[in-house]
Amino acid sequence: MLRNRSVVSIADIGNDELSEIFRIADDMEKSLKSGKSLALMNGKIMATFFYEPSTRTRLSFESAMHRLGGSVISVAEAKSSSFAKGETLADTVRMAEGYSDIIVIRHSMEGAARLASRFTNKPIINAGDGSGQHPTQTVLDLYTIKKELGDINGKTVTIVGDLRYGRTVHSLLLALARFDTKVNLVSPPMLKIPDYVMSMLPRDFRVDVVDDLQSVIEDTDVLYVTRIQKERFSDPNEYQSVIGSYSISNETVGSMKQKSIIMHPLPRVDEILPEVDLSPKAAYFRQANNGVPVRMAMISLILG
Repeated sequence: MLRNRSVVSIADIGNDELSEIFRIADDMEKSLKSGKSLALMNGKIMATFFYEPSTRTRLSFESAMHRLGGSVISVAEAKSSSFAKGETLADTVRMAEGYSDIIVIRHSMEGAARLASRFTNKPIINAGDGSGQHPTQTVLDLYTIKKELGDINGKTVTIVGDLRYGRTVHSLLLALARFDTKVNLVSPPMLKIPDYVMSMLPRDFRVDVVDDLQSVIEDTDVLYVTRIQKERFSDPNEYQSVIGSYSISNETVGSMKQKSIIMHPLPRVDEILPEVDLSPKAAYFRQANNGVPVRMAMISLILG
């Protein structure tokens, strides 16, 4: 399984391993609800390096390790580490290897986690690398779909928003291609999914690229909404031209199937109106909460 292995892309997790993560995550969730104290990671230390801002990912990773009985040492931002003095990622990872048993990295550079994994024998978990991938987010996204709708197979997933820079989207699309799913990609033309991501999909995978959300909303089982990421734009004028392209309202919700859900990796800006939060279809806060049991399961498998 995943023992002592790094997870830097969704390709590092096989289908059997996904099933095992889901099974253990269910057990972890039961333990959390019962208030049962776990000591599976007693004596183990996780080092977290977040060179980009994070709330849910960082807190859920650290919460997961603490709830497993382990400890966390953390660098919350680049300017508080030797990275600000010019230390290379390779040297940082070599240093962290002596202090911890597992290393979680978020970095602005695509491929940073893969690079880091070459300089240590300790497992590296990619918590987001620029516009690349975010594999643990994808695992909890898949877990959420399965938990909310009973199965991933047979579902139509409509992904809306920033498909160009959205690392959560890139990982999710590659993962959905393993299942019997259909995907609609909805975005402004300048934010369409990168060609290199599309080239990694199987030829028989059903993907439709559309610009009108209303044309596919009635057949959608999972509406996966993403934020237009201002921080990824080098030209502020480009950002201004696409902000507010899509806004999910109660009217949108009313067009959806009765048994369907709305997901979002969060944070949101204006792409989902607060009025939608009261709908039972709004699964994004439940989705965020799933991050703890899923990451507990992954840490347990990786550290044995």
